[in-house]
Formats: sequence, C-alpha cells, structure tokens
Amino acid sequence: MDGITEKLTHIDAYVIQQYQQNRYPLLFVDEIEEAVPGQSAKGYKNFTYNEWFFPAHFEDEPNVPGFVQIEALTQVFLMTFLTIPEYKGKKTGFIEVKSRFRKKIVPGNRLDVEAELHRFRRGLAQGISKGYVKGELACQAELQIAIPDVMLQYRPVGGK
Repeated sequence: MDGITEKLTHIDAYVIQQYQQNRYPLLFVDEIEEAVPGQSAKGYKNFTYNEWFFPAHFEDEPNVPGFVQIEALTQVFLMTFLTIPEYKGKKTGFIEVKSRFRKKIVPGNRLDVEAELHRFRRGLAQGISKGYVKGELACQAELQIAIPDVMLQYRPVGGK
C-alpha cells in the first residue's frame, strides 16, 4: 500500500469519526488501539446495560443484536484502509458480508476486535474481522466494503 506502514495508536471515538462516517447511535467502537494503514486494525467496544438496544433485545435476557456485532466488526475493519490518508473520511458501503456468531455478548462484556485487510484495490476492500470476549472468539465477518467515490473513477466510459 504505497509503503504506508506508520502505526497509529489510541484513536478515541472523536478521532474515529474523522476517519469514518459512522456517528452515534450507530458508532460501535470505543477506541482503535492500533491501526496499520493498509494492513490491520485492533479496537474494542464496551457494552454497558445503558445501550439503547438492550431493553428491546431482550428485556428478560439482554444481548447484543447481530447487526450491532457486524457493525462493530466492520467499523474496526474500516480503519484498515480509511487510515490511508487519501481515503480518510470517505463514505463506504457493504458489498458482501459473511458472518458467524459463536457466543452471546451481554451487558458488561468488552468486545475486542482484530481486523485484517487482505486486499484493497480500486476502492474495494476485502478482509476479515474477528471479535473476542475474554479471549474467546464470539463473532467474525468476512467483509467486502466499497468506497463508491473511488470505484466510480474506474467505471467504463461510454458503451451501453
């Protein structure tokens, strides 16, 4: 990735929002502990009982909904390529997600996420993100994410 290997550390929620478009109530990363642009990122989300979704999912047995887990995994993954200076702050969109849920995540759990960028070309990022609770694999997602503005630059001109 153009020799970019400067590791970024301790990126808080305010600064994360400078790199990606997610905002409260859909920002599901508390801190990026480490990001190596074009390669990897590690971050976490602390789930407290005060989260807006717990009363509805479910009152008698609160747990983190699957879509929230996928978003947390994705938001850490975004930091593998949105930390490359020319892509900072760009809008992104899902192309494909293949997910697995292995452990229920409940209030009080911290989800530690490790993301790897396997391929990034012409605005299309592919890789994997894994979430751990107390060192045990809880969820994972194989992701394909697009940066639409970049992909448009490679769109064929003319023709039908």
